[in-house]
Amino acid sequence: MKDAQQIMALDAVVWDDNSSPEPLNWTSREDFLRHCQPGSQLVAVVDEQLCGYVGFRYPTMIRTNQHVFEINIAVHPQYQHEGIGTRLMEMVKAWASEQGIKKLSLRVLSSNPAALKFYKKCGFVIEGRLVNEFHVNGRYVDDVLMGYFMN
Repeated sequence: MKDAQQIMALDAVVWDDNSSPEPLNWTSREDFLRHCQPGSQLVAVVDEQLCGYVGFRYPTMIRTNQHVFEINIAVHPQYQHEGIGTRLMEMVKAWASEQGIKKLSLRVLSSNPAALKFYKKCGFVIEGRLVNEFHVNGRYVDDVLMGYFMN
């Protein structure tokens, strides 16, 4: 809960037309906490400044789907390419393993090749593609579904 304001500020910087179907702007701290419950993020901090996070949740409320965490990751542009995203991925994999999770899943826009490359580097594989799922900035983009299978 103490990181909510900093995560909200990071979301406003990171989630734009290249990384999200539409910018992510929380209307209030309460709105954020309604959608992102406390304890559903691991955060990266440099010099007491939150510079990244990885969020996780069950993709559905169905009991038979609770071996999967759907994740989202954000690193402030100022701190990208310093290994923070990789460390966050390692941490969420370890946390998920401790929780008995068997698979991590995520969604990424086809218009974000840097993110696709990063996720592949982290061991994620493309499981599917929703073709022309979004119309962003005058063009159609695919929603790429990726998964990482725990050992």
